[in-house]
Amino acid sequence: MVSDPFNRPNSSSSSFILVGVPSLEVFTPCLGILFCSGYIITLVGNGVVLLVIGLDNSLRDPIHYFLGMLAVIDVVMVTSVVPKMLSIFWLNSTEIGYMACFVQMFLVHSTTSEESGVLLAMAIDRYVAICHPLRYQAILNHQTIAQIGLAIVVRALLFMVPLTGMVTNLPYCHSHVVPHSYCEHMAVAKLACADPRPSGLYSVAGSSLIVGMDMAFIAVSYGMILKTVLGKKSFRKAFSTCGCHICVVLLYYIPGIVSIYAQQFGSSISRHTQVLLADLYLTLPTMLNPIIYSMRTKQIRQAVLKMLFSRKVHA
Repeated sequence: MVSDPFNRPNSSSSSFILVGVPSLEVFTPCLGILFCSGYIITLVGNGVVLLVIGLDNSLRDPIHYFLGMLAVIDVVMVTSVVPKMLSIFWLNSTEIGYMACFVQMFLVHSTTSEESGVLLAMAIDRYVAICHPLRYQAILNHQTIAQIGLAIVVRALLFMVPLTGMVTNLPYCHSHVVPHSYCEHMAVAKLACADPRPSGLYSVAGSSLIVGMDMAFIAVSYGMILKTVLGKKSFRKAFSTCGCHICVVLLYYIPGIVSIYAQQFGSSISRHTQVLLADLYLTLPTMLNPIIYSMRTKQIRQAVLKMLFSRKVHA
């Protein structure tokens, strides 16, 4: 049996114990309400997006496929962590099996990579639509979209399969108490009784490469868009749209970057702040994405209104 310094129920050696948010145990009911509310909004918002895209045959432009991909990824991302977090906050069910922990780790980190890839794809889509409108359908045809989607998934697998293998092969012979609300890679790897630095350096290098490359291309895409519409009547609309998108992108990337580097190299940031940042970048953008990206799209907005107020939805 594993001794639990947080006075939680003992766990067998084939399990980990998730603390939740360290030092904030007294606030766990309130945190549970916040994350549960965000989870429900995420499921409803992304569910509506997927429903209208699936039912309305007019929503078959490349941007709608990317929005569908983003909605699926968001649902998988939050579902991989929030239900377990709620069981910790409300039911004190802190135990998670070895296999479940590593599956959760794989899902969390692979979906964050995929989300980054889809955000980049959507930025490129807007660039082509605004800067090369006459070639839009030729450039982003169905084959290209399928190749982009496949590349996003393959990149996430190429990053996560080696990392998961490195972490699962570490021996865990000491404490099994994870000071986190989910099986975050470094929080688990630091419990090993072998050197976790190789997997940590691999994670930081891979994450930095993915995030840095995607953010650079996103910035270039939106920069080219604003340059194209500068001085034109469409400038205000483009600036408003790009501004909202960039805010969501920054809200997704900044907490994630801070969390990754703080976990690996240590910092003056308190443990509970690190955990809340990690929770934030998994849950808040997934709640805002359907509003910022989908509901601001005229065709999807009209399709939602049609679904809500029409007696019959035409397939």
